[in-house]
This record gives sequence, C-alpha cells and structure tokens, in this order.
Amino acid sequence: MLKKTLFALTLILVLVLAACAPAATEAPPEEAPPEEAPPEEAPPEEMPAVEELTIMWAQWDPADYLQQIGNLYEEQTGIKVNVVQEPWGSFYDVFSTEMAAKGDAYDMVVGDSQWIGQGATSGWYINMTDFMQSEGITDSVTEATLTYYGEYPSGSGEYWAYPTEGDADGWAYRADLFEDPDEMAAFEAEYGYPLAVPETYDQLTDIANFFTRPDDNLYGVAIYTQKDYDAITMGVENTMFSWGADWKDPATNEVLGVVNSTESVEALQAYRDLYACCQVPGLSNAFFTETNDAMIGGQAVMIMNYFAFFPALASPDISPYADVTGFFPNPKGPYGDQGAALGGQGMSIVAYISPERQEAAKDFIRWFAQEDVQAEWAKRGGYTCNKNVLATQEFLDATPFNPAFAETMGFVKDFWNIPEYARLLEVAQREFSAFVVEGTGTAQETMDTIANEHDAILRETGYIQ
Repeated sequence: MLKKTLFALTLILVLVLAACAPAATEAPPEEAPPEEAPPEEAPPEEMPAVEELTIMWAQWDPADYLQQIGNLYEEQTGIKVNVVQEPWGSFYDVFSTEMAAKGDAYDMVVGDSQWIGQGATSGWYINMTDFMQSEGITDSVTEATLTYYGEYPSGSGEYWAYPTEGDADGWAYRADLFEDPDEMAAFEAEYGYPLAVPETYDQLTDIANFFTRPDDNLYGVAIYTQKDYDAITMGVENTMFSWGADWKDPATNEVLGVVNSTESVEALQAYRDLYACCQVPGLSNAFFTETNDAMIGGQAVMIMNYFAFFPALASPDISPYADVTGFFPNPKGPYGDQGAALGGQGMSIVAYISPERQEAAKDFIRWFAQEDVQAEWAKRGGYTCNKNVLATQEFLDATPFNPAFAETMGFVKDFWNIPEYARLLEVAQREFSAFVVEGTGTAQETMDTIANEHDAILRETGYIQ
C-alpha cells in the first residue's frame, strides 16, 4: 500500500513539473566562436650569407693590385675575394662564353670599355644606375671615366659599371740618353733642333731614327703590333687621334670618308713608317709585355704602353733603367691635334648570379668606391677614377708617370662600344696587321677596306640609315 501511494505521489509530481515547464522552443543559436586573429606574416627569409666573391679580370698588374684590395676587404668583412685573371688574348672569349651559357662562375667582371654595349643589351650585366646614384658613386668619379667606362648608350644616364681602372696609352723613354751631352749635340747637329721629350709625332720619328743603331742593339721604339684582341688597333689609334682622325662621324655614325679620310691614311702610314724604321727586332706581335721588356732589356729608347704597365719600368727591382726612365703623353700630330687611345675598365655585376650574390657584389663596390679605399687603390698602383683622389698632390707626386697620366686623361678617345664592336675590331686588327707588320697593300687601300667593311656591318645592324 505504501509503495503504491509513493508511486502515485511521484507520478503526480512528475506531471505537475511537466505542466509547469515552458513550451518547447527552438534551441538557441550557438554562440559564434570569437574571431580568430589574422595569422601573423612570416618574417622575410634572410638571404643566405655570401662568404666568397669572384671577380674576373685580365692578366696584368692592376689585377694583382685589386687582389690586394680584396684581401683588405676580407680582413674587414670576412668575405673572401678572388680575382681570377685571364690572358688578354683570351679574356673576352672566356668571359663571353660563360655569359652565353648564362653562367654564374663570376660575380663581377672588370670588363673593357668596349664591352659595355654588349653587356647591357645582351643581359650580361645588371643595370647599376639607381645603386650608383643613390650611393653618390656617380658623382665621385670623373665625368670622362663615367661616360667611357660605365654609360650605355652614350648620353643616356644609364650605368652598367663602376669606373675602376682609368688608363690610356702613353710613352716611356730613356732620360739618360736624352740628356747625354754628346747625344744632344749630335742630334741637334743632324736635325737642327734640341733633343728633348717629343711634343709632336714628327719629333718622335726623328728621335726614333736617331737612336736606331742595330750594331749597338739599340732601337728607337717598341710599339704595339699584336694581332690578338685589340693591341695593334689601339696603337694605330694613337696616330689617328693625333692626326685629327676618328672612327665615325659622331652625329650620323657614317664611316665612309671618315675612317678612310686623308688624315687617317697619313696617320696609318706614319705608324707603319715608325715600325719599319725603328721597331726592336722580333716585335712583330708585341703588346704590353713585349714593349716593356724591350726597355727593361736596354734595346728600346722609347716605348708605347698603357700607363697601367709603367710601374714595372719605375721599379728598380724589375728594370735596371728605373732611375733614368721618364714618361710623356702621346704627342700631337701635324695639324695640332692630340689624342690617345683610351684604356681602362669598369666593374660590372653579372646578371646571372643569385640575388644575394648581387647584393654582396654591390656591398663590395660600395666599399671599394669610398675615397679612402680609392686612395689606397691608387697608392698600390691602381689608376683610380675618383676625382678627389686624382686632384691631390699626393697622387701627382706618387709616381714619375702620374703627371703624364693626368694630362692624357684630358684628351683620350675610344673605339666603338656598341654590341657589334667585336666584328668591327676584327676587321681593324686584320687589316692593320697585314699592312703594318706584313707590308701588304697601301695605307689608302687598308683604310678603304676597313671603311667599307665597317659601313656594311653598321648598315646591316641599323647604326647607319
């Protein structure tokens, strides 16, 4: 009975509670989860550290000086710098082959001034305009070197290289022979004017003839004749520019009537005559090494060479005539003109290397371009293009050839620097070698051939309309 009563009471209680409960409704919407914070942007990946940089240059003394500067950079930054040197005769071929393959064996190249056009238009070099301008580098170097070594096209304000090695052709001479009283008396008796450093090519030719004495193994000159790359063309240019001749009309690029002008023909004949009368025997394929050696060996009284190679002649450890060697700029021609073949190179960054290596290369150039580093570069033998360093008396007094160098850089001229320059150069090298060294044809025929072949190349490629 008690169980039934408890059950009944429980049932009633359940029913009452159910009746009191609110009517069923839809379940309340679930609360939206709190908004998630946007994911944090991942920090930019750091570029891999660059521990080594490789610079390609020709095989010559300035490349040794650059390696010394690179060693200083390693001391300061821990980044090793390797300067890879290639003989001048194969320098362009090796580098251009690497570029054709879009190779990254080299981070930078100190390339010839004539390479700028090809390097820029073929995608070999990165455009350095913004970098050089933002760093003030364009204002730190002389205008001529910025134009000749860094700019393409001419007058565009686009820069593809940092002017690194300013250079031009000049002359070295045996001052002891020039100042010998007996020689001076004999020369004036024969030629009617005093023996002195030549100011004109006529004087230079007279002096060369006077000192050419085969019985004494002494000869008047050692000049460029090498057929590889550009040597003999650079030599002939020295006479062309001093005769007032040039490679083209600057406004139209026309070459007919310019390359084979009367002045050009006379200049080439003068170069051939100098070779025929007075060149040290055996120098039919001579460039910088051979002309220097001719003076060091006591055979040549005057030699043609780039200023960059003159340190050897001023070193007593290398030349027994170091203390009696003087230097002078390329002389004037018969019409009062004066010019000299431009040498020198700019440092470009290879476009095919990785972005981090490109930035590391810029870091090196930024450091190298500093005035104190450029002063050190000049002190070691490099020909700085930094205008402030060049203007110092310390620079002018640093070597016996620096004054002649500073003067020469005021009237330098250059060969073509368009991408087709190699084809133009090949023609000039072939024809000059045939006439000057082999004695084939005449000066007029040689210049006519060069003019006609250059004209065909320039018309084919659109430089002459």
